[in-house]
Amino acid sequence: MKTVIVTGASSGIGRATAEAFLAAGWRVGLAARRQAELEAVAADHAGAYVMPLDVTDAEAVDGAFARFAEEAGRLDCLFNNAGIFLPAAPIDRIDPADWRRAVEVNLTGMFLCARAAFGLMRGQGNGRIINNGSISAHVPRPGAASYTATKHAITGLTKQIALDGRDIGINCGQIDIGNAETEMVANLVRDAKARGEEPPATMDVAHVADAVLRMAELPPTANVLFQTIMAPGMPFVGRG
Repeated sequence: MKTVIVTGASSGIGRATAEAFLAAGWRVGLAARRQAELEAVAADHAGAYVMPLDVTDAEAVDGAFARFAEEAGRLDCLFNNAGIFLPAAPIDRIDPADWRRAVEVNLTGMFLCARAAFGLMRGQGNGRIINNGSISAHVPRPGAASYTATKHAITGLTKQIALDGRDIGINCGQIDIGNAETEMVANLVRDAKARGEEPPATMDVAHVADAVLRMAELPPTANVLFQTIMAPGMPFVGRG
């Protein structure tokens, strides 16, 4: 049975992706801070492993990943997904404490999880890390300096991990997602409607989960370095 850890598995993209892996017969480590929500995802799934975890705690990450690999036998894949999106504000109105919190979760947390997974995979001789980037890794949303900056940084992290893993059998790729129907995007839709604006185009989060699963199921001899999946109506391409 193949094994994967999904961070941010208690809701949104993480939960949908974890459920897709479980349905495909994988052993899935469900990592997030909210244990009750993780247990709800794990219910009736023999292959689910509940991992209450703060991804910004290096010691906790190392311990949780090691315990999962010991119980499951190995770690084939990490979907490095946990992240936060703060309320929109221009840069001069962003509290430095909020900036640091976003960097801790969206960048340092993903580094710590990738670091733990990479170490386990080095010992195995292979493995795959899939980082959740974002359309914001390419272009910003208004008032999203911390999210945009951290997601641009994830692109650099992905390239570095892919390079560092090249000669030891560890693949790394990134999926850049635009407007999957999650709680975060629902808030963006609500806010747009409240302003009397046309709400953003969205897509079913199940398509994202399927895309991540397909990346994970590739043989070790193939890798998707970058994939963009988005609602076609998003104003990502084209001239203003």
